[in-house]
Amino acid sequence: MEDFHPQNPSEVTMYICGPTVYNLFHIGNARTFIMADIIRRYLVYKGYKVKFVMNITDVDDKIINKAKQEKITADEVAAKYSQEFFADLDNLKIEKAAVYPKATEHIDVIINMIKKLVESDYAYNVDGNVFYDIAKFKSYGKLSGKKIDELESGARIEVNEEKNNPLDFAVWKKAKEGEPYWESPWGKGRPGWHIECSAMSCKHLGETFDIHAGGNDLIFPHHENEIAQSEAANGKTFARYWIHFGFLNINKEKMSKSLGNFFTARDVLQKFSAEAIRLFFAQAHYHGPLDFSDELLESAAKGLEKLENLQEVIQFNLSKNNLNGLEPDFDFNEFEQRFTGAMDDDFNTPQAVAVIFDFIKEANKIIASHQPKVDFYREINNFLDKTAGKVLGITNTDINDTGNALLENSLIELLIDIRLNAKKEKNFTLSDSIREKLGEIGVVLKDTKEGTSYTKKNKY
Repeated sequence: MEDFHPQNPSEVTMYICGPTVYNLFHIGNARTFIMADIIRRYLVYKGYKVKFVMNITDVDDKIINKAKQEKITADEVAAKYSQEFFADLDNLKIEKAAVYPKATEHIDVIINMIKKLVESDYAYNVDGNVFYDIAKFKSYGKLSGKKIDELESGARIEVNEEKNNPLDFAVWKKAKEGEPYWESPWGKGRPGWHIECSAMSCKHLGETFDIHAGGNDLIFPHHENEIAQSEAANGKTFARYWIHFGFLNINKEKMSKSLGNFFTARDVLQKFSAEAIRLFFAQAHYHGPLDFSDELLESAAKGLEKLENLQEVIQFNLSKNNLNGLEPDFDFNEFEQRFTGAMDDDFNTPQAVAVIFDFIKEANKIIASHQPKVDFYREINNFLDKTAGKVLGITNTDINDTGNALLENSLIELLIDIRLNAKKEKNFTLSDSIREKLGEIGVVLKDTKEGTSYTKKNKY
């Protein structure tokens, strides 16, 4: 743990490793993208201007293999799955990055960085393949804690007689027959994966930037190699802070495409709302592992009912605009400080979520025991909008949806009045039918001495 001090006191520069666009991304990838989004949103909440960059790897062995399977070009594969990627981001309520640099649009930048590495003897050319010489970078392993001699003796590495060291990695790959390629000082070829991120992040955020984020599985070798390349080429610290997101597990195994135990984000969105998915992820610390199951997502969705019910009460009372109610003694500042304190502590979203639900509980107590005037509801709405809405992204504050909710609430109230009159007239068939039909659409009525109230069940 260390204090966060960006290079520019008013601005944060942040880079996250984006997708290799050869398939739909899975719900484990979604955890990384959503938690990075929450961190980015919180930095904005704290008053920073955030320049957020997420790359798109649109040339890679996986894309080439997919193109062969689908009998289309690699460009067509990348274009198709890039479009699907952006659609899924929107559906998960992930805010847009400032830039989505594509590898194929930065070939000149990548080649220039490789030139620097070759000229300074950090990389070497063997018949059109250019490799990074990790032995030349004395602090190799400083991010992961791995040591070169232990890696050499313990790792299972593909034998390649072209390399000085089996751990050396390609920064430029010689073109094979039928593969996409670009002209370079070393012949026709394409960039290696690691050099793409180094070149694009430095291009858009500077040779030193504040935060580099990505999944835990990228710490080694990807992020380790990024550091080695970038710092050797530029002679400066690459990223000042690293944030890594934990694995999403199925039956205590890491979710991954290679193991075949994965669900796409799109699959999960067919069953659960973006808000439920975001709350599910926010209920665990970003760095640790998280078990995935429908039951846990259903629990998160049910938790959202408390938030949604309070929002409906707020919207109803804002529409009434009662100026003559009471001014309850309620310390909004305390809850805001608790929320900020949790998020300042290494983005502790589970504790931040707990603060929000404590707030909902206390706000409901005040509403039940007082008749607050409209200003109280405005302050509740403001707190929830800033925290649950703008930071966590677990509320839906769309104006059209709010208008629809008000209309829906009015219709429910109308049906409750009709049911009350039916009961007075001893028309119990109609009364019971109204209760039953409302129940079928998720509206549960509760009769008390004070009258009839209702709650809405979340339909996930």
